[in-house]
Amino acid sequence: MNESLLRELVPTVISILVRRGADFAAAEDAVQDALIEAVRVWQDDPPRDPKGWLVTVAWRKFLDAARADTSRRHREVRVETEPEPGQSEAADDTLQLYFLCAHPSLTPASAVALTLRAVGGLTTRQIAQAYLVPEATMAQRISRAKRTVSSVRFNQPGDVATVLRVLYLVFNEGYSGDVDLAAEAIRLTRQLAARTHHEEVAGLLALMLLHHARRPARTAPDGNLVPLAEQDRGLWDTRLIAEGVDVLQAALARDRLGEFQAQAAVAALHADALTAEETDWVQIVEWYDELVRLTGSPVARLNRAVAVGEADGPRAGLAALAELDPSLPRHTAAAAYLHERDGDLVTAARFYAEAARSASSLPERDHLTRQAARLNAKLRG
Repeated sequence: MNESLLRELVPTVISILVRRGADFAAAEDAVQDALIEAVRVWQDDPPRDPKGWLVTVAWRKFLDAARADTSRRHREVRVETEPEPGQSEAADDTLQLYFLCAHPSLTPASAVALTLRAVGGLTTRQIAQAYLVPEATMAQRISRAKRTVSSVRFNQPGDVATVLRVLYLVFNEGYSGDVDLAAEAIRLTRQLAARTHHEEVAGLLALMLLHHARRPARTAPDGNLVPLAEQDRGLWDTRLIAEGVDVLQAALARDRLGEFQAQAAVAALHADALTAEETDWVQIVEWYDELVRLTGSPVARLNRAVAVGEADGPRAGLAALAELDPSLPRHTAAAAYLHERDGDLVTAARFYAEAARSASSLPERDHLTRQAARLNAKLRG
């Protein structure tokens, strides 16, 4: 049984059921039931037309549920005949499904869960495992999300920016359990890119590919974080880098710059350097200038300050950092790094220890703690 094919078909089948008259929540439930049926029978008897089979079975599941639901007995189900096996509508509203799952009325966590379920085709158990929460908790989150969007018309215009935010959230979760969320986010973004020529969709896909290419070098065998400058670049996936650069160049050629394209350009410059010393920090600062212009993001300003420290020297970086709110996440860690480069090991060690205490993840905390310990040992020696 081709599990990846099943998951790719999920949004198309849901959208077909919705166009036939099922509300979103009922359509999504019916498709999940059809997937369970597919897992049971496809192994021994795979259909000639997988999409047609799923549409037929999901529609039957929807009708069975509608007929059994007493609250719907007085509603007319808009159907006269079921499709013949092997035939299904050619239209595909997958793009609208993305918009629906990333509806502004949903919290980011709910939008992510609903996207993974309805567009990604993951089971509730898989999503719960990936986010390290009980399955019952994730089921409630998804049910609430489906109720929230159940009254939204399927043909209402959606916001690409909101969809991209949701996909970026999925990507940044990385992986856990038996679901690799970074790979899943790339798959979904590829799917979205195939349905729209939006420059920022391409920009996000390029950014994901370029970041994902560095994944094999990002952690040491003992699980410790490896900073970018210290990574073994021979472990980077050159195929993903080449694809990411191609996707980015095609997007930039349209001359409609957006924040994901700018971020991808920074990632491409890092990927292009054979060694950390060969990194073109001057160009990276220029791209961060564009990113700050586009977004005004404090995080972009923080990253720019570090890049300035690399391009123009640590004191220039510290001067840029001094203009920012010191309560920003990773502000103290950036200050520690720049002070170390400037030769002020005492201040750097103190800042590394301070940053470790407020780190948002265990690997980051451990890395910063080791940095502080390294400098303290050097000072004592």
